[in-house]
Amino acid sequence: MSKKTHKKASKPKAGPKAGVKAKTSAKKVVGTVSKAGVKAKSKSTAKSGSSTVGARKATVAKGTRKQASSTAKSSNKAKKTITRPPAASKSGTAIREAATPASAAPSHRDAKPEQVGSELAIGSKVPAFQLPRDGGATVSLDSFAGRKLVVFFYPRASTPGCTKEAMDFSRLSGAFAALDTDVVGISADPQRAQETFRDKHDLTVPLLSDVAHTVLQSFGVWGDKSLYGKIFQGIIRTTVLIGPDRRVLNIWRNVKVDGHADAVLNYVENL
Repeated sequence: MSKKTHKKASKPKAGPKAGVKAKTSAKKVVGTVSKAGVKAKSKSTAKSGSSTVGARKATVAKGTRKQASSTAKSSNKAKKTITRPPAASKSGTAIREAATPASAAPSHRDAKPEQVGSELAIGSKVPAFQLPRDGGATVSLDSFAGRKLVVFFYPRASTPGCTKEAMDFSRLSGAFAALDTDVVGISADPQRAQETFRDKHDLTVPLLSDVAHTVLQSFGVWGDKSLYGKIFQGIIRTTVLIGPDRRVLNIWRNVKVDGHADAVLNYVENL
């Protein structure tokens, strides 16, 4: 046997203990790696959780700001709603005429009077007046001394409601005269407009012009009116019956044209 062969035969083989040590070392390495992974995963989870919590807080804060903004807007809207003046009602007496020129005033159909004359009352003394009439003459309260006088205040000449009212009083003027009662109409129209109105409809009652609104205001028939929420100044359709002693016998406010002249005549007949 040679020396080389002897050396190989005498070299000891790795025993079981060496294998165990190798396995143990491998386990330690794996354990260390696993722990490191767990720690890394924990840190990652913690960061992710922290990020989620932060996002939730941001969302909550944003929602709170939105709610606060919405509440503030609702509050402001409520304040505006409270302070906004109520819309005027469209119901009530239909008035088709305006006392102002056609170019400046809206159509007055279905308008409701908002203010009625309050200066006069039944039994009160009528203020003296003097106004020009159609044709150019001047008429005063003294022109009707010793007789009863019906004064119908109409918003505007040549409009449907006023035309019917003036025609009805003209039709009944003879019946009123038989009861010692005169009838005149008063509006804010100029004399020329009154004359056109008279000629167009063959009116027989005097039509007086109060362009300055002096008599209209003294009788309390010039005031605020409303049409579709818009406020304007005009004549509130009213009729006043004046006795021979110049005191008010009756007042018809917010007049409805249909049948009105006949109702006034019936009242005079029953005095």
